[in-house]
Amino acid sequence: MGKIKYFTEKIGVRNKYVILRLDLNVPIINKKIQDYTRIDLSLPLIKSLRNKRAKIIILSHLGRPKGKADQKLSLKPIFDYLKKRLKSKIFFHTEEITRKTKQKITFLKGGEIMLFENVRFNKGETNDSNYFAKNLASLGDIYVNDAFSCSHRKQASIHKITHFLTFKYGGPLLRKEVEAIDKIINSRRSPVTCIIGGSKISTKINVLRNLISKVDNIFIVGAMANNFLKFNGIRVGKSLIEKNTKIIIEKIYTISKKNNCTIFIPIDYKTSNNLGGNATSKGLESIKNNEMILDIGKQTIKKIDNIIEKSKTVLWNGPAGYFENDNFLEGTLSIAKKISGSTIKNNLISIVGGGDTLFAINKSRKKFRFTHLSTAGGAFLEFLEGKDLPGLNVLK
Repeated sequence: MGKIKYFTEKIGVRNKYVILRLDLNVPIINKKIQDYTRIDLSLPLIKSLRNKRAKIIILSHLGRPKGKADQKLSLKPIFDYLKKRLKSKIFFHTEEITRKTKQKITFLKGGEIMLFENVRFNKGETNDSNYFAKNLASLGDIYVNDAFSCSHRKQASIHKITHFLTFKYGGPLLRKEVEAIDKIINSRRSPVTCIIGGSKISTKINVLRNLISKVDNIFIVGAMANNFLKFNGIRVGKSLIEKNTKIIIEKIYTISKKNNCTIFIPIDYKTSNNLGGNATSKGLESIKNNEMILDIGKQTIKKIDNIIEKSKTVLWNGPAGYFENDNFLEGTLSIAKKISGSTIKNNLISIVGGGDTLFAINKSRKKFRFTHLSTAGGAFLEFLEGKDLPGLNVLK
């Protein structure tokens, strides 16, 4: 189908209306932004277009308002933050977007910015409505999708809008995400190791299937690993277990054998008899019926360190333990530290993604360096599965 067309510095934007579809979906409590990361990542592109005297139209969603206005999900706090950070002339458009909206914003001058209210306040957004998409498209001359994290969704401002615009491109953040995942899927730097965590096999089975044929090692951590332990006849006490996973795990082992991909699971743990408890170090054979596995142990950490040391490319998605309790954060932080260290010292290609993974890393307030840190969530996983993403296909 061809390659994605990316926005470059060579494209003329002076006095042109440029629609930026950004992901400004940040946590807001009592009108206060809790995490500015996604907004801050978008600032360089906004500033670049501003300096080139483009008339900038910013579209984004926030939460799931179900097609009607909800002031708790207003982009007003984001508008206030952008105004403060950009120190530019910026307007906030809160009226419904119709065919007449373009006439109302003709006062916008080159270098000025208009943020539109949450696009999901209109039910046409999530319905991928032709009518709403056409109204959105009428606002601009050029469209730039820099919201990779939303590109797995068929929604008007991501998908259908492109049907009504001639000039449509992927933005720099979207490009970074696509190229980072491509380094895993089509890696020429092996051995390639994937560390996959989280709580459910069912949500990552397709990721595992797709990766097994492309990578050398997969290390299963987190609550997912409990199912593999049980499959291998090891007692897991009252640890979190997903039902009906035997056939799935059998398939994973069969496919991995065919593709010479080694599946690793933890060899020791930290346990407790409740989620809020203290940690007790345990070997595989000594887990009691009233205990639950909540983190990987020191021997497992050493094993992971050793595999990372021998790898040229590493993908990490999903925490190693119940990081919400600091007593079970060590495994996750140890993985972060080793990957970061190897990225700096050994020129390791490291791609880290997943909301819980990032949350756990940020919780430590320690600084780590990775080749790429993905904020994309669901789109990140679907792309790893090898799926075509609707928002990317329309940019080809």
